[in-house]
Order: sequence, then structure tokens, then C-alpha cells
Amino acid sequence: MAGRERLLVIGGDAAGMSAASQARRRRGPDELEILVIERGNRASYSACGIPYYVGGDVDELDKLIARTPAEFRDRDIDLRIRAEAVEIDLDGGRVRVRDVDGGGERWEPYDDLMVATGAVPRRPELPGADAKGVHGVQILDDGVAVRRAVERDDPRRAVVVGGGYIGLEMAEAMVKRGLEVSIVDAADQPMSTLDPDMGALIADAIRGIGVDLHLGEGVEGFDTAADGSVTAVRTAGRTLPADLVVLGLGVRPNTELAQAAGIETGPTGGIVVDRRMRTRSDRVWAAGDCVETRHLVSGGPVAIALGTHANKQGRVAGVNLGGGYATFPGVVGTAVSKICRVEVARTGLNEREAAAAGFDALSVAVESTTRAGYHPGATVMTTKLIAERRSGRLLGAQIVGEENAAKRVDGLAIALWNGMTVEEMTGLDLGYAPPFAPVWDPVLIAARKAADAVEADMRRDR
Repeated sequence: MAGRERLLVIGGDAAGMSAASQARRRRGPDELEILVIERGNRASYSACGIPYYVGGDVDELDKLIARTPAEFRDRDIDLRIRAEAVEIDLDGGRVRVRDVDGGGERWEPYDDLMVATGAVPRRPELPGADAKGVHGVQILDDGVAVRRAVERDDPRRAVVVGGGYIGLEMAEAMVKRGLEVSIVDAADQPMSTLDPDMGALIADAIRGIGVDLHLGEGVEGFDTAADGSVTAVRTAGRTLPADLVVLGLGVRPNTELAQAAGIETGPTGGIVVDRRMRTRSDRVWAAGDCVETRHLVSGGPVAIALGTHANKQGRVAGVNLGGGYATFPGVVGTAVSKICRVEVARTGLNEREAAAAGFDALSVAVESTTRAGYHPGATVMTTKLIAERRSGRLLGAQIVGEENAAKRVDGLAIALWNGMTVEEMTGLDLGYAPPFAPVWDPVLIAARKAADAVEADMRRDR
């Protein structure tokens, strides 16, 4: 069709499909052809829901799928699954695409290219790492494989390697499935994005639900049976029998394809983009877990793999590709997770990150209750705030507690986003009723304590 441009999107999940959908809303099929290449079996799904599908909280896989390929085709978006982009030719404005099942290849031209290749799990290069029963968890197919293994093979013992967000969530899934669970982490604490005092609370909670926690122990290899199935995880200090192993070592930006084409990546390994999600290559855009963005507190580049960022960035790219104008300003690093009853949240910088960013910081940690102390269901939570000395500017926050604790981080994230001081935060008009909070909300108590600490520190300097 004369005059029609072509947008080619590599990656059919959060960022890619958000970009395609937004571009289609602004430009009709007579003006813009949209082709999406996705190498997996499914597109537009919630990867964050995988642990809850494995654990049985979500009973049907289809509940994690936002839209099917047929639904996108009905909107004139040509989504092709089981098709893998294997080469980008920037000079020729084309992408070489391989049929995953048939093996055939073809070149697909583009006028604009959207790279949304996501992230890939970190997998250790250790003996036995590719054994049957050792699972990485990143795409929906990984979750299907783990759940199938649990239901079909009836494993008794599971070992989770890594104590970060995905490691804790998968450990919870295994506990719910009735397995004996061990977590192995080379770090001295679980949730290494928290400060050590808050990480210690998580460690106590993990052990409290019957999970064996082995810290400061790097994995040295995986033992296997004659049929290639994993039988144990070996560290320097012990051998842990295992019928099932889940790797929760985090992810890295999936940028090999982009790098090979000459698309610039930054110090985090993510693709460099501007606020409109444009790369430094002509008519090439990128969004989601494969890009790096700006941390609004530290000012430095970060690569944080979260569906919230991917959807927002994809929307921004799609608006711009559709002829509009939108920007993505950056992130403050807000994240929440849980293992059984224990919730954990963080936003902004921890103490180590604040020091690395050049801030002279102080911190306070306050124990309070999630509801009025006399109300049934009130539980203890700990809130930690990190503030800049003298100015009192909030730099970061962490929360560990039970029900109704973690989502309080949203108010703290808003305070960070707007550059508030802890003194200003003491006057926040937060909601109060006994079933929801004590009259002094934990956030306000922590802000008051932090403001007092800033004031006391200034007095000492006079």
C-alpha cells in the first residue's frame, strides 16, 4: 500500500505489545503496518504471576495472559509467535527472522524498529547446571515447566539458588506445594537490595516458616543421576539433596542481538535510550527490561526488570511512534515481594547505594503496628528511612512486616519522586481508621524519627 510505513517490534510481551498497541491507537492500518516477532509460545502475559501459578494461587495459565495473538490480529497488529529475530541490519533497515519450528529464515524490512527483547535469567556456568530438574524462571514457559515437574514428578525436596525477589517468591511456591525447601545464597543476607539489618529480619522470617537458609555459600555444582536428573546442590560447606532446583539469581538485559547490530548499550548492560525511548541508532526504539534508565535519586543509570516500567516505557515509545509526544522520566526503584506471611518493600537507595552516589546519609528504623494495636489482626512491621544529613531529603525506604505492610511503600515512593524532606513528610495527610492503621501511621512515625535524627545531627555540628 503506497505511503504506508512499517513498524517491526522484536518481543511480544509487556513493552513490545504496549508500544504496538499505542502506535495502533494513533495510526490506522492504512498508514502504519505493525509486525511483532515473538520467539516464545505466548505473548502479552504476566511474568510476575509465574510464582503464583507454580504455587497454585493461580489455577489456570490463561489467567496470566492479557491478550491472545488472535485478539491482536483483530486490531490489525500482526503478532507472530515462534518467530525469532536473529540479526538486525541497521543499514538495510531489516531484521532476519527464523521460524523456531521449521528453521526457515527470511528478511523483514522496517521503517521503525522497536527492540523489546526483555531480560534473561542469570545461569551459573557450573557442573550440572543444565541438568534435568534445574529451572530458570523468566518466561511463562519456564513457569509451566516448573509446575509440570512439581505435579508430575512429585518431588520432595527443592533447593532455591538465590535469595532475591524471584528466589523468595519461588521458595514460597514450593512451600505451598508441600516441599522441603532450602535457599542457598552466596550473599550474607537474603534480599541483598536491603540493608543488613532489614535483611536479617527477612532471614528470621524465612527460617520461621521452616525453610532452611544457607547464607554466604556459593554454589559449586549440581550432582546428577545416571539419567541426567539433578540429585543435589553442592556448596563449599555442604551437599543439599534436591529433586528440584530453581535458579533465582536475578536477570540481566537481553541485549546480545542489539549489541551485535551496533546499538549502544550502557554500563548496566542495558540499551541506552533517551526520555522518548529512542536509541542512538536512527529510527530504532527500545523499552522494557532490555534498556537502562535514570534513577531519579542517585541520578545514575540503572537496569531494573519490572513489568511496571516495561509497560510505561512501551506506552511512551508507542505514543511517539504514533506521532504523539511522551517521555519516561526515570525510576526510584520501588519493589515489593513476599514469602508466605512476610512482606518486604523498598524504594530509593539503601545505605550502601546512597554512599556510592555521594550522599552523606543517616538512617532510622522504627517498629510499629499495621493497624491500631487494639484491633484484631494488628501485626508488627519495621520501617526504615534513609535521609540526607542537613537537608533531610528522603533518599530511600525499606519495609518488612506482615499483612498491610508492604504497600505503604507507595506513599514513600511518591515522597521520593517529589523530593520531599522527612520533615515535610511528618505532615502528610494519610488515611486513618483502626482496621487500616494506628493513629500515627508507621510512615509518619518513621518520618518523625528521621526528622528528629536530622535535627539532632545538625545540633551536634554547631
